[in-house]
Amino acid sequence: MSESLQTTDVAASDAYLLEQTVIAVRGAGAALRERFGDVVRYESREELMRALAVNDDTALEILRPRLTGLRPDAGWVEDELDGGALPSGEWWVVDPAEGNVNHLHALPDWAVTATLVRENQPVLTVVHLPLTGETYTALTGAGAYLDGRPLHVSATADLGLGIVATSQARPDEDEKVVRRVGSSITEMLFDALVVRTAVPATLHLANVAAGRIDAFWQFAGARADLLPGALLVTEAGGQVSDAEGRPWTPQSESFLAAAPGVHAQAAATLSR
Repeated sequence: MSESLQTTDVAASDAYLLEQTVIAVRGAGAALRERFGDVVRYESREELMRALAVNDDTALEILRPRLTGLRPDAGWVEDELDGGALPSGEWWVVDPAEGNVNHLHALPDWAVTATLVRENQPVLTVVHLPLTGETYTALTGAGAYLDGRPLHVSATADLGLGIVATSQARPDEDEKVVRRVGSSITEMLFDALVVRTAVPATLHLANVAAGRIDAFWQFAGARADLLPGALLVTEAGGQVSDAEGRPWTPQSESFLAAAPGVHAQAAATLSR
């Protein structure tokens, strides 16, 4: 078989995988939507972790068998908080309840995500927002979409006119990372029009891909936080790097995704 035919076959296979991943992720989202409503009260870290686990398990009961059935030889990332490079081969990187703590607090900012990673490169991703019904998708080389409509990053060329966003450090984060987050927010408050600070990261990145937000940055971070949005933003015409403008990998200590017109300005601000 010629190389061109092999490439075509792979692309067709990945497109089918994307379609089936959308079905699985929407199914998991529907199950979590049924659990959404009242604020879940907890009085200890142990109670919080148990409540988070119930949501994760609810979604994983749907996601794991369906995605494993699609790619039986692909690995499965067990912990959505893990970072760094993956071993060789294909891996499903899944966050069954991205923004889980928001779900527990009856806040609307949460999603279900699934990303297929091949040789440490995201190949396809699905980000579904069950409360709005929105589904963001991206396939390498084929663009990023919101419910079938093409996404494009903003045309903003002046950071001073831009809306930027970041996610806070996670609980028990290293003190140096926490202080770096705080100082970066201060710098952005001087240089950008508006700074938004909230979790989860994936929803900010979907907004960058859709042109609603001009830049997003984060220090540290997990694969499941950043890989879906990295693919969405790249396929929507944006730039992804570390905070200083160098090439980003899952092993990088920082992350920046931005519209091309403000990327260099944002990196300069974060490098101060």
